[in-house]
Amino acid sequence: MDLNGWFQKGMTVDEYINAMNRNKEEMLSIYEQFALKEDDRSKLAALKSKGLRVIVLSEDWCGDALLNNPVLLRVAEAADIEVRFLLRDQNLELMDQYLTNGTSRAIPIFVFIDQEGNEAGVWGPRAPKIQALVEKERATLPDKDAEDFQEKQMALYKGLAKRYQTEPEIWQTVADSIISTLLK
Repeated sequence: MDLNGWFQKGMTVDEYINAMNRNKEEMLSIYEQFALKEDDRSKLAALKSKGLRVIVLSEDWCGDALLNNPVLLRVAEAADIEVRFLLRDQNLELMDQYLTNGTSRAIPIFVFIDQEGNEAGVWGPRAPKIQALVEKERATLPDKDAEDFQEKQMALYKGLAKRYQTEPEIWQTVADSIISTLLK
């Protein structure tokens, strides 16, 4: 299937949100609180004439999707980018074309396409600065063989999820990274 076909197969924003079973309130909370800076809105307005669209490979249980998807929605609104969601686990044929480090089905992945269905840019699963934050936090974990590894890893992910939901600087970091991809 070509990218236009994948886009057509995707769920609209409302369909995706209505189908969410996990992290719905958290994602919507970020969406409601986050606003683009005027400078960013101006940069994105210049993209309106391009007629870009975006395929979002995602799952509602994903903590990175909880953070990145609402920021993308604000960016898409400012640039008149139509958004369609595909669930990763039901669309592995497409997902496997966008593996992180060639091996990982990390999400979300944003595939920006033009009206002809040509790839115009790919973003995800994290902004580089957020990836660095996650790696720094992971470095504090004990060995995977340690008795308390699982417990400490879960606590780390809960802490990151809380920060994702409450720190506007993190939202802006994600927006900056997505906008940078779009303006390349």
